[in-house]
Amino acid sequence: MNKTLFKLEKMLVLLKGIPDFVKIVEVGPRDGLQNEKVIVPTDVKVELIKLLVSSGLSVVEATSFVSPKWVPQLADAKDVLSAIQNVKGASFPVLTPNLKGFETAVAAGAKEVAVFPAASESFSKANLNCGIEDNLARCHDIALASRSLSIPVRGYISCVVGCPLEGKIAPAKVAYVAKSLYEMGCLEISLGDTIGVGTP
Repeated sequence: MNKTLFKLEKMLVLLKGIPDFVKIVEVGPRDGLQNEKVIVPTDVKVELIKLLVSSGLSVVEATSFVSPKWVPQLADAKDVLSAIQNVKGASFPVLTPNLKGFETAVAAGAKEVAVFPAASESFSKANLNCGIEDNLARCHDIALASRSLSIPVRGYISCVVGCPLEGKIAPAKVAYVAKSLYEMGCLEISLGDTIGVGTP
């Protein structure tokens, strides 16, 4: 009986540390579809976003304003964003890798944007064609431009635990990138275990 009571007390202590609220940012319409070999039609993307919102998700990353040369699967970003402007019940941040992408997103009606540095130099160069410092400079430009338009910026860091190119990532690298995002005014900073190697 004492062991059971002890276990119950221990469980209650653990449960007190659990937050009352967890924010889910669904990135499937952007991150999932950008990797498909076949380009998904715009109307199917829009329907997917509407279904995700109807499931109760309140934040759905709709698309990315990247060069169609690099990511042809998202060449219809303007059309997708235009088609969901009247969808209620969720916010639709879009990924913006640089100032040109940010400006195109704003012109298309974006009300929230995301920037995405990596904590791995190699991954940053492979994924964004620039190193960490150059990418943070791009993020800073976007943060400045967004502030003048009162558009919130969410920053998320790739490879916070491990990298497919470098292996284990030092926590100090992640802290440096997170601090940089915070100082430039990101309202939210998300940590991404890009290759799924983190364990509690």
